[in-house]
Amino acid sequence: MSMAVDQPLLLALLVFCLLPLVARALSGTPVPGLVAVPRDGLSRALDVALKTAGVVAIAALVLGLAGLHLTSQSVTRVGSGAHLVLLFDRSASMDNTFADRQPGQGEESKSAAAKRLITEFLARRPRDRIGVTAFSTSPMPVLPLTDHHDAVAAAVAAIDRPGLALTDVGRGLALAFSTFDRDGSGAARAVLLVSDGAAVIDLRVQAALRDAVKRSPVRIYWLFLRTAGSAGIYDKPREPGEDTPQAMPERHLNLFLGSLGVPYRAFEAGSPQAVADAIAEIDRQETAPLTYVERIPRRDLARPAYALATLATALLLIARLAERGLGAQPASRPRDAARAPAHIRRAA
Repeated sequence: MSMAVDQPLLLALLVFCLLPLVARALSGTPVPGLVAVPRDGLSRALDVALKTAGVVAIAALVLGLAGLHLTSQSVTRVGSGAHLVLLFDRSASMDNTFADRQPGQGEESKSAAAKRLITEFLARRPRDRIGVTAFSTSPMPVLPLTDHHDAVAAAVAAIDRPGLALTDVGRGLALAFSTFDRDGSGAARAVLLVSDGAAVIDLRVQAALRDAVKRSPVRIYWLFLRTAGSAGIYDKPREPGEDTPQAMPERHLNLFLGSLGVPYRAFEAGSPQAVADAIAEIDRQETAPLTYVERIPRRDLARPAYALATLATALLLIARLAERGLGAQPASRPRDAARAPAHIRRAA
């Protein structure tokens, strides 16, 4: 990190720093014969200190006016983590509880439980780069991959807003995969799908998804928030004719994701505690070495410069007031003697 200024032309005013070196900080005295006084180390030190304070006051004031600052920089560090895209289902069913009803007193909707637990999950992973996407009737880009976790926290905080009607999970996955297109870091990549259901994925979208993971392999996690009484991702069809994507979309989405040829794991959670256990398992698995760049922002030094100039000026002011106070004491004696009665002056 190096220093710089916003107004370099103002640095020419630093020439005035020579003034305290050529001018007297204190006024002279009319008393003759000071050359005969022995050298006083304390007085010499005080003289040097006052001149230094003058130089510092002028220099600090000029640097403050010029906009002195430490420049921003990027530092490469090594830690553990991953580049992770969160893909949230924002369909209307996510606004219900795991018991498939509107949240009552002391109850959480599925989206609220996911928001709370994923926020805690992200707090344990400060080195990850996180992207956020969502889907409902159509895919919704929310946040690209970033290491600004305040922005990620704000995006996650909004996932429990009222949802829309449908669940286009296929195009949502396509959007999540495309988030890695500009990521050439070579870091571990993962997509965390958070959904309480699935839908039929068009064959053309399936082909596009297969092509996407071939170009940019990722690990896929599906956190399936199962509503009580609904079909699960591992349920088997009761009748052979029911084993279709239209009849059992969750089962067939699970089969499709498992057929993509990339690491994949599904977690079926029917309660907030089950969601917490699933997220903890994902946290344990995503601990690969990660090289990341930490951005150190610019640091403004103008205020510290003004504070230093104020302190130096205050020292000079104190010295000036002390000089005037000392000079007033001997001056009062002749005036007092002149005002004394004549017989006292004759006796003196």
